Amino acid sequence: MTRALTILVGTTTGNAQYCAEESAFRAQAMEVAAEVKPMDGLDASVFVPGQTYLLCVSTYGQGDVSDNARGVYETLIRKQPALTGVRYGIVSLGDSSHAQTFCFAGRRFDNALNKLGAVRVGEILNHDASSGTMPEEATAEWVVSWLAQAFEGDATAPAQ
Repeated sequence: MTRALTILVGTTTGNAQYCAEESAFRAQAMEVAAEVKPMDGLDASVFVPGQTYLLCVSTYGQGDVSDNARGVYETLIRKQPALTGVRYGIVSLGDSSHAQTFCFAGRRFDNALNKLGAVRVGEILNHDASSGTMPEEATAEWVVSWLAQAFEGDATAPAQ
């Protein structure tokens, strides 16, 4: 069984891209084939049942998803595809100085995917730009345990 992960990137300034690249590096080190895909030009059909996804998304403006992720998010809401069998995790970037909308892009995707039958693996990583840590460093720490959870029960999963 091939262990594969698609990492979807929704970013405005590029920070989520760094998180995605760090996640792919860590995944490959754990013998998980990882593909990083910016969400530019994609829609909800990117989600295929039976596959595992990691969304690296930044919050923009008043709690919105970034422009390049809007097509995926809006088609999830509008078309409401059945996503039973889809497994996902989320790295959500935001700034707690915007308390009312902190990491809303990740929450929006989580709510949409959950309503459509997808199953979230583990907890969401909510990174705070005001924390003083780089988002890719926080992701590197978090993603190793997330990957272990995502591929738990897989005969080729690394021992813990």
